[in-house]
Amino acid sequence: MKNRTTVERKSERETVVTRTFNGPARIVFEAWTKPELFKKWWVPKSMGMTLVSCEMDVRTGGTYRLVFGQGMAFFGSYTEVTPHSRLVWTNEEGGDNESVTTVTFEEKGGKTLLVVSELYPSKEALDAAGGAADALVETFQQLDELLVTLGASVGRA
Repeated sequence: MKNRTTVERKSERETVVTRTFNGPARIVFEAWTKPELFKKWWVPKSMGMTLVSCEMDVRTGGTYRLVFGQGMAFFGSYTEVTPHSRLVWTNEEGGDNESVTTVTFEEKGGKTLLVVSELYPSKEALDAAGGAADALVETFQQLDELLVTLGASVGRA
């Protein structure tokens, strides 16, 4: 069964992306929090970019820094980490356009409902972000592929 990603603009300042993944929340959460896994799916292949560095200290108060081949960096800090159910982090590279990302993982019958909310400080900041939320459609397809291999390697728990 193919899962569908929905991208919705909830308000002038918020977009929400929703997708169900075929796998338990524990494994989906690991794909979001272990750098060696995150690097395998996060960058849309169609963009032709490479994630050359991925530093993640996934704990409340910890930081992250993602550096792409073109020298572009994204960084911020984790404000909330609840294993297997919730991640909240700041995106601090935008100056006055800093956004907050909240990701929830809800397991139902061995599948995980994932909801990604991006909250921007203003309508203009969200508009300036362009199609960032839309890029998640492709990255989530890549995450699906990774989860198949992870499921095969860890067996059914």
